[in-house]
Amino acid sequence: MTTINANETRETKPRRRTTARRLDGAVALVTGASSGIGEATARALAEQGASVAAAARRKDRLDRLAAEINRDGGGGRGLAIEADVTDQAQARAAVERTVGELGRLDILVNNAGVMLLGPIEHAPTEEWERMVSLNVLGVLYATHAALPHLLRAAENSPRRVADLVNISSVAGRVARSGAGVYNLTKFGIGAFSESLRQEVTGRHVRVSLVEPGAVATELASHLRPEVREQAMRRFAGIERLEAEDIADAIAYIVTRPRRVAVNELLVRPTEQEA
Repeated sequence: MTTINANETRETKPRRRTTARRLDGAVALVTGASSGIGEATARALAEQGASVAAAARRKDRLDRLAAEINRDGGGGRGLAIEADVTDQAQARAAVERTVGELGRLDILVNNAGVMLLGPIEHAPTEEWERMVSLNVLGVLYATHAALPHLLRAAENSPRRVADLVNISSVAGRVARSGAGVYNLTKFGIGAFSESLRQEVTGRHVRVSLVEPGAVATELASHLRPEVREQAMRRFAGIERLEAEDIADAIAYIVTRPRRVAVNELLVRPTEQEA
């Protein structure tokens, strides 16, 4: 009679390690790359060997970033693209220029966004229009233009996988008074991301949603003074995340082996309760 220990099997499969894969030869497009999370993400992907197209409206900042990538990156090229992704033609042109000058598109990071908080009652509705245009339509336009290239990259690139990363927020999970329309845009991006994930995941385009908590970026500087003061009081005494923390999370997502898809990643400061 043969006795088999409960912790043993007749055939032992070798353990497979989940290790990071560098991005040498890959091409990424990052929107909203002139500051904050977008700028840090462009650097992080370049350090992994990717060529990076940095898109935003502030061309002078993009030029400096591209020069830095070309000088200090991990082997890929840096490309500055002046574009306003709320304009569908400009979003499409940014994608086409990326492919035309860098040869392909393997990764799209939809980071461009704005956070204009405040009560719904008596709100200046031009702030709503600005948020919907950038946080929602900008993501839709860039995604629509990039998707054929991402699908192509998943089929024939050395990685045999492509990545679409949408930057949302903890505000896409929990609605709060004073953030109604911002909540609306971020909840919407979560729904869009999951629907698209189901549509393309079988063709190895990974769709990921990153939801940062409080991050020390320029976002709060866009708030009206009275709203900014209230927001600052809420996070007083909390050590906020740095843009590089979120960039590191994005780099983690896109360097996973082909079999691993990180669909959703919530990253809060340790001291942030909600």
